[in-house]
Amino acid sequence: MRSSRPIESSVTEIVRSLYNGLVRFTVQRMETLRRKARRPIEHVVGERRHALEAVLGVDIRSPALYEEALTHRSYLQVKNDPTVQSNERLEFLGDAILGMVIAEYLFHHHEDVAEGELTKMRSWLVNKRSLALCARKLDLDKFLLMSYSAANALAKGNDSVLADAVEALIAAVYLDHGFDKARSFIEERLLPLMLEERVMHDTNFKSLLLEYVQARGYSAPRYRVVEESGPDHEKQFTVAVYVGSASVGIGSGRSKKEAEQNAARQALEYLQSRQTPTTDPEEFLR
Repeated sequence: MRSSRPIESSVTEIVRSLYNGLVRFTVQRMETLRRKARRPIEHVVGERRHALEAVLGVDIRSPALYEEALTHRSYLQVKNDPTVQSNERLEFLGDAILGMVIAEYLFHHHEDVAEGELTKMRSWLVNKRSLALCARKLDLDKFLLMSYSAANALAKGNDSVLADAVEALIAAVYLDHGFDKARSFIEERLLPLMLEERVMHDTNFKSLLLEYVQARGYSAPRYRVVEESGPDHEKQFTVAVYVGSASVGIGSGRSKKEAEQNAARQALEYLQSRQTPTTDPEEFLR
C-alpha cells in the first residue's frame, strides 16, 4: 500500500504557497491603497497648520480636533489604524451649532418675518450645496483626508464630503475655543459666502442685498428715485441704491419696486465682483 505522506506533504505545500501568496497580495493591496490615499493624518495639521489657522481665523490649540474634523470615514479603511477617528461625531455637533447661529442671525436681522419664512431662509442658507461652496471658496478641500474613491466622488461634484467637513470644523473650533469663536467663524467666514450662493437662487434682490451688507456690519441700503420719465400709463423709474454714502447700483423699471429690485441686483453684482470678503465697514466699499 502506497504511503499517503507524499500526497499530504504536497497538499500542505500547495496550501502554504497559496496562503503566502494571499498574504503577499493583501499586503501589496493595502500598500497600494495607502499610497492612493491623501497624506497621512499626522502630517496635515503639522505641516500646514498656519494655512489652516488663516482659513479658520483661529489659533489651533488642540491639533487632534482639527485632524479628526478633516478625516472622512473612507480614510479609516485606508489608514487601518484604530486610533484614527472620522469626523462624523464632530459633524453632528457642528450641525447643531451652525443651525443655532444662523437661526439667531435671521431672528435679529429680520424682525418682521414670520416663523415659516425664517425657516425657509435658513434652509436656503444652510444646505449641502452652500456648505460645499464655502469649503471650496476657503480651499478647505486641500486639507481633507479621504480614500481615493471618495476623492474621485468629490471631483465629480459630490458635495457631502465638503459639507460634512465644514460642520465638523465648526465643532472643532467650538471645542477648542468656545462658542464665541465658533460664532465668529460662522458669521465672518461662512455667512458672507452663503449669502453669495443664495443670490444664484433667489430673485428677491433687495432682501439679499440687505443680508449681504448687514453681514459685513454695514447699514441697511437706501433707495432713491433719481429719474422719472414717460406718460402716466408708461412711467419709467430709475432708482439708485446707496450703502453708507456710496452709490453701489442703479436700476430702471416700470414701477418703483421693479427699479429697486434691478438696482439691488446690480449692487450685489458690483459688490461681489470686488472679491473683498471683509466684515470691516471701512474696507467694504473701497
